[in-house]
This record gives sequence, structure tokens and C-alpha cells, in this order.
Amino acid sequence: MTHRRIPQRRAVIAASSVAALMAGTFLATQAGASTPAPASAPDTLSSSAAGELAETLASGLQSDQNSMYYDAEARTLVVNVTDEAEAAEIQEAGAEARVVEYDAAELDTVMAEVDAFAVPGTARAIDPATNSVRITVDSTVTGEALAEVEAAAEALGDKASVEKVQGEFETFIMGGDAIYSSGSRCSLGFNVTVDGQPHFLTAGHCGSTGSGWAGASGGSQIGQMTGSTFPGADHALVRYTGSVDHPSAVNLYSGTRNITGAGNATVGQAVERSGSTTGRHSGTVTGLNATVTYPQGTVRGLIQTNVCAEPGDSGGALFAGSTALGLTSGGSGNCSSGGTTFFEPVTRALDAYNATLP
Repeated sequence: MTHRRIPQRRAVIAASSVAALMAGTFLATQAGASTPAPASAPDTLSSSAAGELAETLASGLQSDQNSMYYDAEARTLVVNVTDEAEAAEIQEAGAEARVVEYDAAELDTVMAEVDAFAVPGTARAIDPATNSVRITVDSTVTGEALAEVEAAAEALGDKASVEKVQGEFETFIMGGDAIYSSGSRCSLGFNVTVDGQPHFLTAGHCGSTGSGWAGASGGSQIGQMTGSTFPGADHALVRYTGSVDHPSAVNLYSGTRNITGAGNATVGQAVERSGSTTGRHSGTVTGLNATVTYPQGTVRGLIQTNVCAEPGDSGGALFAGSTALGLTSGGSGNCSSGGTTFFEPVTRALDAYNATLP
């Protein structure tokens, strides 16, 4: 995998930082949160540059990114800390430090508590902008089930909130066009190499190990699925068995985009998605390490976004610039009214299959 880089001075400072970090989209008011007076003003960053800084900080700390987010209005990377003593190093690295009440470990505990009352049609993710866990429910969660979710969230106080969205959380697979197997259609994610042989990644719910895949409806087989995981995670690997070009690129439906490396998403980061039903669409990352309960089971560790998607887009690529980020899993809504879409992190899929981008 290709790792993104930031200037050397920032990388050295980031490696010595001592806070748990994460990324988000909007700076939200949170009870008890404050911003220490910075030794120097935070860097003004694009969302992609903020993602690079976030990943470098997290890597240096050997931590996840669930305590930081990108403030798109101020164009700064905000890092939540629980001790003002940690703030100086964060600010020296070019980010903005914000003192909050709950650290990442406490919010992870809340996530586990929320799992206990999760039902199909619910998702949950840590929201660093509000320093709380956001529980998202689709329109199928009504009546007694909705009342129980709302009551449980209320009992958690300011550590959790409930957000309602239209549509139903479902995996985006259907009969149709693009990559086909047994009457079903999905989308190719990224071409990869395993043990020197060409393969591609797609969603695990698209098919089972051993299934054959074609590039056109009724066409000749181009690959065979050699690994598939769903639920729990949502990724699959297909080995090319037919003669077909397999560049490291994404179809934009108005051209192509070369993919040169893989990385981790940052909350607030601007991203794009490509799928065989709806083509290319864009939006932002709204949550990391999200858990969603589909009718078929629960998937953990997903990227949550406000990018739209529809049936048949499953497995398709999520990316930022030339960096691969994820594989389309599922969500709610459509590309006429918008929606919520979840993605399997591509780095988890690459690690699962010992795969690399070509």
C-alpha cells in the first residue's frame, strides 16, 4: 500500500504526540468542550491534506482516528483531548486541540452499550464533533422498537443521540448489469494483486466463495471468488480467470481516475464513490468505525458517509483523489433524494487477503 505523507517537520512532531485522535466535518458546540489558546494558529488545510495529517498523527500514536475531525468551515483538523497538557503538541503539529469530557475509550464503551439494544435498521458511530455516539435509525424502526432505542439513548445522557433517516438500511445488490453472478449484480471495487496474480475486491454480501463472475450479463466468466466475509465485515476477493484488462483505476463514467495507493478515511473528508447503477457521486465522511445492523446481520468497523448509492452499487469504489478508501456495503435512500451509505475500509480488505494495489 502507498502511504500518504505530510511535510517532514509535521511528521516528526506528530509522531511524538500523546493524544487519541479522529476526524469530522463540522465544529459542533459540546458541553464542557473548550479550545486552549494555541501556541500558533492551526494550519489551514484542504480536506485531503487534513486526512493526511490525521492519518500521520494516528499512525504515530498507534491509535485510531475516533477523536479528530475536519472542520470544513474553518478548514482545520480538530483533535479532541481530555487534558490541556496534551494540547501543545497537537497544535505544534498543525491541528487545533479541543478539550472535551469523554475520551475515545469512554465512547467505545458507549458503543458497546448501544449494541445491546440495536435492532435491524440501526447504525451507530462515534461523532467526534459532538463528542458522543450517534445512533442512526432508518424508517423501518417504528413503534415500540423506536421507543426503546430512544429511551436507551436518553438514559446515556449527552453521550448519545438519535438521528432518523428515510429509507431502509439494506445491502446494495440486485439483478442486472456490471459484474454478475447467479443472477445478481454488484460493482467491482479495486483491482489488486495477490501472490503476483491479478484479483479484484468487491463486497462480501455479493457472493460466496467459489462463485463465478462475468463482466457482462450472460457473458463469459472472468473471475472466481476465492474469499468472502459477510456479516461481521463486508469484503470479498475475486481471482481473474479470463483475459481482461485490470488497470489500477476507477471508472468515473466521464473518464477514469488512476488509483496509486490505499489509505484510511477521515471524518469530514471529501470523497467520491463509483458504482455500476448510479455512476460517480460525491459527499463527505460522517463517521468511522460505524456498526450497522442489516436484516442479514451486523457489520462493524465501517465508514459512514452522506454519499448516495443504490442497489447494484455494492462493492464499488470509495476514494479521495488517487487514494482508495473503501468498498460500498449498503445504506438507505437513493441518488434522487440522497441518503446514508456505509463502506468497508479498503485497508481491512487488503490486510484480510494479503493483497496490494497493482
